[in-house]
Amino acid sequence: MIRYFDGLCVSHTLILASGEKKTVGVILPSKLVFNTATAEIMEVVAGSCQVKLADETSATAYTAGQSFNVPANSSFTIETLETLHYVCHFA
Repeated sequence: MIRYFDGLCVSHTLILASGEKKTVGVILPSKLVFNTATAEIMEVVAGSCQVKLADETSATAYTAGQSFNVPANSSFTIETLETLHYVCHFA
């Protein structure tokens, strides 16, 4: 388990039998900026958020069942007003 941003984000890393890496976790109500080294697909499992990718001028809303793609070597700002549960798939 890894805690980011003074515990506002808690993440668990999973390595599947195929070698595929994923992280699952929660983001508590906050506005956070994440940097990416590899491309990611962020899947919202529960809750809702507003996400602004580094190359975008405005944020987009996402709710449970939706996902967004983040390029490698980039960043995104995520704002949550409620606890957000997510799965991060690494490309």
